[in-house]
Amino acid sequence: MNATWSRFNIVSIVLGFAFLYLPIVLLIIFSFNESKLVTVWAGFSTKWYGELFRNQSLMDAAWVTARVGVLSATFATILGTMAALALTRYTRFRGRVLFSGMVFAPLVMPEVITGLSLLLLFVAIGLDRGFLTVTLAHITFSMCFVAVVVQSRLMTFDRSLEEAAMDLGATPVKTFFQITLPVILPAVISGWMLAFTLSLDDLVIASFTSGPGATTLPMKIYSQVRLGVTPEINAACTILIGIVATGVIIASLVNKRREVQRLRDEQAANRG
Repeated sequence: MNATWSRFNIVSIVLGFAFLYLPIVLLIIFSFNESKLVTVWAGFSTKWYGELFRNQSLMDAAWVTARVGVLSATFATILGTMAALALTRYTRFRGRVLFSGMVFAPLVMPEVITGLSLLLLFVAIGLDRGFLTVTLAHITFSMCFVAVVVQSRLMTFDRSLEEAAMDLGATPVKTFFQITLPVILPAVISGWMLAFTLSLDDLVIASFTSGPGATTLPMKIYSQVRLGVTPEINAACTILIGIVATGVIIASLVNKRREVQRLRDEQAANRG
């Protein structure tokens, strides 16, 4: 019985991973296809990567996406960390429930609704759609993800460390930057990586809030795919997959290294 269930579990896992990752593997493989037909294998070649970097419209869209991703992830991390601190450190203040609901609303709200709401807001205040509006939109919907990640770390944070620092004369600001931030830094980095990845991946909200000269790479890829998939698109998607995978691996290694260092410090303190 156990062997039967074991085989069933293995088959289920294999089929599940194949369903999720086989299309991605095929996309990567056919990005090195010699043929222009994406469904016919004609030999190994990297020429489509060269064609991709010579495609000025795709490069411009990639540059816009990179700038929006870095800026939105940075500001979303700052605002999300501040929101997490407010919700964790100040458990009782007027309007806390409303504030919490506003922070976490984008988590459950459909992207179409978020994009349309932001579009109406930008039109109402007379802000021309472009690079700025896309960046503001990405900050809005990615900030809540950062807040969730950082808040989960702050919930397990030993506040006696902060109290000890302030008892020794440190100001609240100095305590945060010298005590709190180093401890929660892995969560902050993870939040930044998550916000950056969400920005790279976004299509719906960017479609509502973008304007002339602010076409992101997902929008460009979608517009070209409607006319047919080309090997250049496969190459662009492969590079995006590589960037995201590299970021996830780096973040995991950094978090693991800091966790090992923390355990070593705790063991050294216990021995002392």
